[in-house]
Amino acid sequence: MKRHALLCAILMVCLGWAVAAAPVEVSLAYPVAVDAPITAMLKGWAQDYMAKNLDVKVNLIFSGGYPDVKTAIQTAIQGGATPPTLAVMLATDVYDLVNAKYVDSLDDLVAAAPGGAAFIKDFLPAYMGNSHYKGKLWSVPFQRSAVVLYYNADLFAASKLAPPKSWDELGKDAQALTVDGGKTRWGIEIPTENPYWTFQPLAIGAGKNVFTDDVTLNFNAPEVIDAVQFYLDLSQKYKATPPGVQVAWGSSTQNFAAGKTAMIIHTTGSLAGILKTAKFKVGVMAVPGKVAGTLASVTGGGNLYLTAGHTPAERKAAFAFAQYLLDPSRVATFSQATGYIPHRTSATATPEFKAWLVQVPQAADAFAALSSAQPELATQNLNAVKTIFNKYLQNAFNGTQTPKDAMNAAQSESDKALADYR
Repeated sequence: MKRHALLCAILMVCLGWAVAAAPVEVSLAYPVAVDAPITAMLKGWAQDYMAKNLDVKVNLIFSGGYPDVKTAIQTAIQGGATPPTLAVMLATDVYDLVNAKYVDSLDDLVAAAPGGAAFIKDFLPAYMGNSHYKGKLWSVPFQRSAVVLYYNADLFAASKLAPPKSWDELGKDAQALTVDGGKTRWGIEIPTENPYWTFQPLAIGAGKNVFTDDVTLNFNAPEVIDAVQFYLDLSQKYKATPPGVQVAWGSSTQNFAAGKTAMIIHTTGSLAGILKTAKFKVGVMAVPGKVAGTLASVTGGGNLYLTAGHTPAERKAAFAFAQYLLDPSRVATFSQATGYIPHRTSATATPEFKAWLVQVPQAADAFAALSSAQPELATQNLNAVKTIFNKYLQNAFNGTQTPKDAMNAAQSESDKALADYR
């Protein structure tokens, strides 16, 4: 009898140990619509992390793009399912995500984690603008970018042209480099199927960002209207870019690398892919402003969020995995492989990144553009506001409305969309 009791006790201890030792599961939802070997990197890092942390199991969930990840999180929570623990979503989605209670604050995890406060302090201030809301921390930068001007430096040299320092120089350079009315080569392409982001540097370069804060818009400011007119001038005055809306986010980089266009305005996240495929010297700089000697850019990209509805153990494990992914050396490696700008001060000081800058000076130019960058459009009810703004930008680009009429309409409709938040 005593022996039986002893065996039962031993069995219970063993079973209890097995339950306690079961790994905590952490899942990461990631958008893969980027021209870079990111999935292979993430898979390798997940395997390495699990090998070093046997009490954690990491699952990677790859979706098509930022909207797909956000929709998956929304669908899971609204349907009563458990969403992926971590998700890379647009930094600018913070207001919508917090208001809908789709994400959790990170403050308690930062306070409890070893080195948590130093970890947060190390992120570049330019990329932390969308991380806080209502006095709390909701996300950390993960893959952050900026809008830059890529130019074919060999073509510029052969044509005895210097990189443009103003709107007028940009237009004239693009005009000079256009061949056969664009049939052989355009001077510049600006993808505008989702135009607000690539348009923002033009507005900033005119002297006014398109918004001031999460409920204050500047869509019909004279400077913004001026920027819309300059976009039109590139095709109507300088004859240097395709007229109207350019549905060419992916093809614009391909056209540039193939020599079919001399310049493009695009994301730094395309740097690695462009350098890999282009057979010429690639120049990178912030977008020239209206006034000679001024430059403009806008931040962009995704942050890492902790979704709502997870146990304390899952939240703790998720934050620890986030700290692992965002180790300075991995941030530097991620930047080298993709062109995304390092978002941690310590990452820019790593031997890997310093060596990369020597090997690829364009990476330093992309990083320098950050000093001219202002925040990406981020407001309450963001999807509605962006939809309205994009609609009227495209109306102006396509010539169905004047720049002034289009921006007045955009301002009026967007103000109504924000009325309940003011």
